[in-house]
Amino acid sequence: MDEQRAHGSTGPRRGPGGYGPPGRLRGLRLRDGDRLPWLSTVVLGVVVMAGTTVAAHGQGREPLGAVARLLLTVAVAVLLVRHRHPVAAVAGTSAATLAYLALGYPYGPVLLAVAVGCVSAIVSGHRKAAWWSLGALWAGHVLVSHWLYRWLPPEGDGPAPWGQEAFITAWVVAIVAAAELLRVRREQWAAARAEREAAERRRADEERLRMARELHDVLAHSISVINVQAGVGLALLDADPEQARTALTTIKSASKEALGEVRQVLENLRTPGDAPRAPAPGLDRLPELVDQAADAGLTVTVEPEDGTRRAVPPGTDLAAFRIVQEALTNVVRHSGSRTAEVRIAYGDGRIRLRVDDEGPATGRDAGGSGNGLIGMRERAAALGGTIDAGPRPGGGFRVTAELPLRPGPGGPDAPPDGAGPEAKETP
Repeated sequence: MDEQRAHGSTGPRRGPGGYGPPGRLRGLRLRDGDRLPWLSTVVLGVVVMAGTTVAAHGQGREPLGAVARLLLTVAVAVLLVRHRHPVAAVAGTSAATLAYLALGYPYGPVLLAVAVGCVSAIVSGHRKAAWWSLGALWAGHVLVSHWLYRWLPPEGDGPAPWGQEAFITAWVVAIVAAAELLRVRREQWAAARAEREAAERRRADEERLRMARELHDVLAHSISVINVQAGVGLALLDADPEQARTALTTIKSASKEALGEVRQVLENLRTPGDAPRAPAPGLDRLPELVDQAADAGLTVTVEPEDGTRRAVPPGTDLAAFRIVQEALTNVVRHSGSRTAEVRIAYGDGRIRLRVDDEGPATGRDAGGSGNGLIGMRERAAALGGTIDAGPRPGGGFRVTAELPLRPGPGGPDAPPDGAGPEAKETP
């Protein structure tokens, strides 16, 4: 005890009465398979006993004695295990009911117990057991009512009218039909629930993929600029301190911008139901990309092609910006060219992007894993657009993209096109 107090603990918590942890007791009580349907079974037993007593008047059958009460009790009591053992429950209640009717006792609500057992068995998937139990009860009743009645109580009883058999047959068919309908509806509800859960998981996966793409695009571009400027700063630290200072200033600016965009993405991740506090980047921020590329030693020319500039939906605008950003990052990392050209064209309900550099490829790598081109294709596919990346005629590299101004049926999980071995990628 002293050792427990020294560590700030007074031993394991115990539930009511001091027997074990309360969480375990609650789990045992709440599991459906461990609970017995006491309340519904007791209510059914009261209905069967009272209803049979009332229905016995005027039937001219055997009086309700101890044996009759015992059989009624057994027919209802076996239903306590209908959740754990539905086959035994339906078979037991059917057998007890058949014995009750064969001994000439009055008709009454005992058939409700058979109905409850049959429904429980069919809903739980034991359809054949329920059918066989009901079939045996029906066949046994026909046999008793029309052939064995001479040797069974009550004395002087005659054969049952066939109209009564027709009623019992209709009752059996109604029970089976109602149980099958309930089973089908439960299966439909379960399928709909599983579909909703799958859709929720799919949406969560798509959201994680979108966040991963955003973080990749933000970090890949900024870290590329930082990597280049850090190399410049180290090379000129002694020979040209002023130029090294400029490189460090660029690193500070790029890292600050990257931190701001990462913070925005993480805020959206933490509060998915809230509106973003800052607008998502779009093509109106291309001048910032040009300035950042210039800080990394890359001269970028932006030239609009034919077509009037149109309003671009936010999702398409963000995708277009990220694709251009990723393409310029590729040039900074993997191309020996210090110039790049960006062309933007509007027409036919689509926006067309083209990013060219003169090459050649340098084979440099800044520690990435090669997911940049995959991310660009995923962005385009999510909007119903296309991406084409590869060597261009006359040397160099070209990235072209076509994005619809109105998103198509493609989803974030649309399979991206495979990239050729010559394609240049960023992490």
